[in-house]
Amino acid sequence: MNSNPSAPRIHTLSDVQSKHIGAGTQIWQFCVVLAGARIGKDCNLNAQVFVENDVQVGDRVTVKCGVQLWDGLTVEDDVFIGPNVTFTNDRLPRSKQYPAEFQRTCIKRGASIGANATILGGVTIGAGAMIGAGSVVTRDVAAGELWVGNPARSRGPLA
Repeated sequence: MNSNPSAPRIHTLSDVQSKHIGAGTQIWQFCVVLAGARIGKDCNLNAQVFVENDVQVGDRVTVKCGVQLWDGLTVEDDVFIGPNVTFTNDRLPRSKQYPAEFQRTCIKRGASIGANATILGGVTIGAGAMIGAGSVVTRDVAAGELWVGNPARSRGPLA
C-alpha cells in the first residue's frame, strides 16, 4: 500500500495495469484492473474484483467482493455494487466469437445493486434506483425505483 494519503492504495497482491486510478481509491487483494480501465477517486474495490479495459467507474463507488466489470460498462458516481453481482455484455455469447461491439450498460449516479443480482447487457439503471438482492434485470430501470425478482419488476418509488 502507498503511504501518500491522497494516492490510490493498491494492495500488493493485486494486478493493476491502469494508470487511471483516482486519489484515495482503495483496491484490495486479488483484484485485476486492465490497462484501459478508468477508476475515479475515493472508490473501494473489494477483494477479487476484475475490471476490463472499456470500463468507466465514477467517484465514491463501492464494488464488493467477487464482481466482474466487463467491457462496455459505465458506473457513475456514488454507486454501490453488492457482492457477486453479475454483469453481461454480449446477448449471444459464443466461445472465441466476439461481437463487433459489446453492449453498453450504464449504472447512473447513486444507484444500488444488491448481492447476487444479474444485470443484462444494454440496460440503464436510473439514478438512485435500487435493485434487490438476487434480482435479474432485463430492461431499463427508472430513476428512484425499487426493482426486485426474476425477471426484475418495479415495486414503485423508493420511500
